[in-house]
Amino acid sequence: MRSDGLKPPWGTISGFLLPALLVYAALTAYPAFRTLWNSFHTVLPRRETYVGLANYAELAGDEIFWTAVRNTFIWSVASPIIEVTIATLLALALYARIPGARFFRVAWFTPVLMSYIVVGILWMWIYNYDWGPVNSGLRLIGLGDWTRPWLGDPDTALPALIVVTSWMWVGFNMVVMLAALHSLPTEVLEAAELDNCGWGEKLVFIILPMVRATLLNLVVLSFIGKMKIFDLVWITTKGNPLWSTETVSTYVYKRAFEWSTFDLGYPSTIAAVWFVIVMAAVLILTRLFRSRQRLEY
Repeated sequence: MRSDGLKPPWGTISGFLLPALLVYAALTAYPAFRTLWNSFHTVLPRRETYVGLANYAELAGDEIFWTAVRNTFIWSVASPIIEVTIATLLALALYARIPGARFFRVAWFTPVLMSYIVVGILWMWIYNYDWGPVNSGLRLIGLGDWTRPWLGDPDTALPALIVVTSWMWVGFNMVVMLAALHSLPTEVLEAAELDNCGWGEKLVFIILPMVRATLLNLVVLSFIGKMKIFDLVWITTKGNPLWSTETVSTYVYKRAFEWSTFDLGYPSTIAAVWFVIVMAAVLILTRLFRSRQRLEY
C-alpha cells in the first residue's frame, strides 16, 4: 500500500482488533492489574485500606505458603520428567508399529479426554484403603505390609497425586511425540540403516537429537501446567493431610474464600508473587533449553 501511495485502512483494522482487545482487557489485563493493586491493600467488603508492603512482609514468614511452593515445585519438576519419558517410549513403540498399535494409541490417549474431576474421583476409588485395586493387588501378591491410605498418608499423598497427573497427560505428550517422529526425514533414517546403524544408536544419535525441540517444548508446557495445578488437589485431598499436598493455587483459594478473614488483599499478594516466580522459572527454562546450534537436515 505504501508503494502505491495508499493509506492503511485503520478503520477496518481497528474494527477487527477492537473486539479481541476489549475481551483481553476485560478478562486478562484488568484482572491482572487489579490483583496487583489489591496486593497493596486490605480488601474487605465495602472497605479497602492501603497497607503498602505489609502483605508481602507477612507472606515472607508464611510457613504454609512456602510449604505450598515446595510441593508445587516438586510436582512441576517430577511430573514433566515422568510424563515426557514415558510418552517418548510409548511413541517409539507406536512408531515401530507394535501389534495392536491402533488400539494402544486410543487407549493411551483416552485419559486426556477426561476432566480432572472425573480423574480425581476415579483415582480416589483406586487408592481406597479397603477395596481399592492398588491395596487389593498388594494383598493378593502377599505384600499386605505395603498397603496404606495413599491419599491419607503425608509421606505418600503427594507422590500418589503426581502419578495421577502423569497417567492423565502421558497420552497427550505421546501424540505430540508420535507426530514429531513421523515428520522425521526418511532419507536420514535410511542413510543410517545403510551405514549399519543399530536401533539403539539410531535412537540416541539421530532420532532424539532431531526431536529435541519437541521434547523441550513438552517439558516446558507440562511444567507450566503443573505450576497451576488446582482441580485434582481440590477434588481429592484439598491440600491435606497436614498440608502435604497443598499447592499455591489451592492456598490462594483457601485464603480468599474459605478462611474467615474476608480479605482479598493477602490472596492477591500470593497470586502476584507466584506470577513473578512462574514467569521467572519459564524464562530460565527457556534460556537453559535454547539450542546452541541450529540442527539442519
